[in-house]
Amino acid sequence: MSMAMRTEPDIVIIGSGVGGATIAAGLAPSGAEILILEAGAHIEDRPENRDQRAIFQRGHFRPKEIWYEAGGAGFNPGNYYNVGGNSKFYGAVLTRYRREDFEEMQHLDGVSPAWPFPYEELEPWYSKAEALYEVRGALGEDPTEPAHSHDYPHGPVPDEPAIAKVRKRLAEIGLNPYSLPLGIDINRWLAKGKTPWDAHPNSFDGKMDAETAALTVALEYPNVRLQTGSRVTRLATASDGKAIETVHYVKDGEERSVSPKLVILSAGAVQSAVLLLRSADGRNPAGLANRSDQVGRNFMNHNSSAVIALSPWYRNDSIYQKTFGLNDFYLSDGAGGPPLGNIQLLGRVSGAILKANMPTVPEWLLNQVSARGIDFYAMSEDLPSPDSRVMVDGDRVVLQWVRTNWQAHLDLVAKLKAVLRKAGFPVVLARAFDKRTPSHQCGTVRIGKEPNEAPLDVYCRAFDHPNLFVVDAGFLPTSAAVNPALTVAAQALRVADHIVKEDLRS
Repeated sequence: MSMAMRTEPDIVIIGSGVGGATIAAGLAPSGAEILILEAGAHIEDRPENRDQRAIFQRGHFRPKEIWYEAGGAGFNPGNYYNVGGNSKFYGAVLTRYRREDFEEMQHLDGVSPAWPFPYEELEPWYSKAEALYEVRGALGEDPTEPAHSHDYPHGPVPDEPAIAKVRKRLAEIGLNPYSLPLGIDINRWLAKGKTPWDAHPNSFDGKMDAETAALTVALEYPNVRLQTGSRVTRLATASDGKAIETVHYVKDGEERSVSPKLVILSAGAVQSAVLLLRSADGRNPAGLANRSDQVGRNFMNHNSSAVIALSPWYRNDSIYQKTFGLNDFYLSDGAGGPPLGNIQLLGRVSGAILKANMPTVPEWLLNQVSARGIDFYAMSEDLPSPDSRVMVDGDRVVLQWVRTNWQAHLDLVAKLKAVLRKAGFPVVLARAFDKRTPSHQCGTVRIGKEPNEAPLDVYCRAFDHPNLFVVDAGFLPTSAAVNPALTVAAQALRVADHIVKEDLRS
């Protein structure tokens, strides 16, 4: 395919998070001219990156952004805009959806619908994504683990002694703690500073995020270019309302545009939906890709809680902590009832982190509490509902989230509290994450088999616009109850392969 005469790129990718960066890595070897437009900048290597008071107490990295609830109240959503997207701050848990997550599943609060294809379709791409993100893990520990065609690229991140002790206790009471699949080179991370990686920004310190794992690979190719500080404002279609003709964006206060052959929208589940809605035109009055009236709908956000188990006889001197999880209540409640969700360790919660939520308590006292505790994250599926939706009102982003499956989450937290008490922790406290906290936002531009039920086909191509793809957590038809990053990455590689075969043939 000759690119020499083209002044416009063949492909524009909007956003450099897990979806955008991974599909860039998948497309890079094709030779197509690729321009990645990222609204934010690189996260610099600064002392604040490991300063827990700066991160948690002062909110140093939180964007000064306001979204609005449907009733009109404003809130700061805590989404990040930088090269690598939210993955720069993530816990690096790179886990596959269970095989059953691709099938229809009955939950306490309703049905989680089947995907338009089975687990086996995505399985080879999961293996490729695990290789790209250099995942550390161990097969054979988790009874819910689906079949893998390849082992993890690296062995698991080791438990610290205080954590190994709790894993052993949980196994002794009949549970199946398993090593979390993690994208972290622990020696490199600790060489920079003795902190956890969860919620701590990464500047090439050993965390495998969208920038360090996928984008770095993509940018090794001369046909791939990253342009930061470029906020896309609108997509314009050709006169027939079908093909995307122009991508409008703002850089350095100046309005600019570019006209590629293909557009890949990877701005995140909320912002991708917002951009499609804001790009409404005479031919597409409800927004782009929205014949189904599903753009912005089916917003999902995991039901999640932090759970801290305390014992005067336990000493936790770990640094990073986050190495094992439990899926004993994932496919059922453990007694033949409906699924409850996933449990995993949080990154080590220090007194400085606790003080962000308890500002009147002295930090030294919170450090004493932290030293006798271990911190877990309980996560339950949020079911898709057309009433949960992202909307636009002029310049405002409006989020109407109708929480589902909350009782199942409360049941999961109760099960976790019971097993932790049995494992020797007499005091177990739980705190639900605020409903506005972004806990794996997804589902707003979902894939499906029919254009009347979904904006995208099974390869994330918009039914209404043949040269538009949406590749971020927005495409997920269900949230499951595991971290979505690896599933987004696997589908991104699958879509890249499809684009090379179907769209880039000369």
